[in-house]
Amino acid sequence: MSQYIARLGRRSPAAPPRLRLHRRPRRVAMLSVHTSPLHQPGTGDAGGMNVYIVELAQRLAAINIEVEIFTRATAAALPPVVELAPGVLVRHVDAGPYEGLAKEDLPAQLCAFTHGVMQAWAGHRPGHYDLVHSHYWLSGHVGWLAAQRWGVPLVHAMHTMAKVKNANLADGDTPEPAARVIGETQIVAAADRLIANTSEEAGELVHHYAADPAKVAVVHPGVNLGRFRPADGRAAARARLGLPRDALIPLFAGRIQPLKAPDVLLRAVAVLLADRPELRSRLCVPVVGGPSGSGLAKPEGLQKLAARLGIADVVHFHPPVGQEELADWFRAASVLVMPSYSESFGLVAIEAQASGTPVLAAEVGGLPVAVRDGETGFLIRGHDPAAYARVLREFAERPELAARMGEAAARHALSFGWDAAAAATADVYTAATHAHRRHVRSHHG
Repeated sequence: MSQYIARLGRRSPAAPPRLRLHRRPRRVAMLSVHTSPLHQPGTGDAGGMNVYIVELAQRLAAINIEVEIFTRATAAALPPVVELAPGVLVRHVDAGPYEGLAKEDLPAQLCAFTHGVMQAWAGHRPGHYDLVHSHYWLSGHVGWLAAQRWGVPLVHAMHTMAKVKNANLADGDTPEPAARVIGETQIVAAADRLIANTSEEAGELVHHYAADPAKVAVVHPGVNLGRFRPADGRAAARARLGLPRDALIPLFAGRIQPLKAPDVLLRAVAVLLADRPELRSRLCVPVVGGPSGSGLAKPEGLQKLAARLGIADVVHFHPPVGQEELADWFRAASVLVMPSYSESFGLVAIEAQASGTPVLAAEVGGLPVAVRDGETGFLIRGHDPAAYARVLREFAERPELAARMGEAAARHALSFGWDAAAAATADVYTAATHAHRRHVRSHHG
């Protein structure tokens, strides 16, 4: 896959500079049907993708590419248009009831959403949008139609894929429906360019969905290095959050659902305490996040598991928090634990490392790109709680480990700034525009 990274999304060196500049889009319609960039990450279906869209849009605007983000209205009181930042607008589209609509119910609302997008477009002069960038398969279907109707290129980011998720399901989790698999296959065929988070994801697009390798560009997501940084250190963050100064604090931060496997952390803690009961007095396990997706079926499931395992006294549940406070949770932790069954990238892993905290993660998806095994954290093959417990014991017995790995983690994260991600995305836009024009010319020639 490394040849993709070298080859894709680059401007042709032979193209004259003036033409290259001209071909970069000036205004992009960005589609995020099921999750609003204005929502709190860690609640409902809001997570890494929300952060991705907000940060990317702001950085694109900073390099003179205006972005209009279309998302589904989830409350009657929302204004139709909100300025998120200079050059970034969020447009709320009425599609279905405001409240209580699960992601699984959204395919039935795509027609209404597309109508809303078309209405907004009809109010502009022709050629208002130069390109459509859709996020997740639901948006891809709207993007496919919009790009065709407007005669502009479609760039699509999957974020997660049904076939990959279904191949890595947690016990008892619900498989993704066949309709999603079909939808994703159609989008892969229709898009001018596909953006993958990692070369592994690029390979999955080719392998599972028969994507044309020449259409797949790898762009690593970024991290807000101004917000996620070591700042004044672990002790100060613990003081602000009211956490014990010398505790071992393995943190889970994210949506509570089987896919993210927070239960593996709880089971690992139980194994650790059975082996080393004297650690109980200095162990604090925060779980920061809310139930989501298939986790909503049993919202109290994790609390009940902690009680059953006899560790309810050391596990502390906290609702999702804003990005500033989340950075403090990362700084306060000894280690962030991510035992996920599937992650397209694992943005949280980079955010924690940028804050100076090592990561203990499952060796899945993009996590081997995000975490340097043995240097900025540890990667574990599989989901055996005993394997996670062994690493937690290492952190308990070697207090210097968190500090040493945390310093390496912060250095490692510096290469994941959003400016680099936005510049690479702009290159993909340019390549998509170039390919689209060539395609149109060949069909009309």
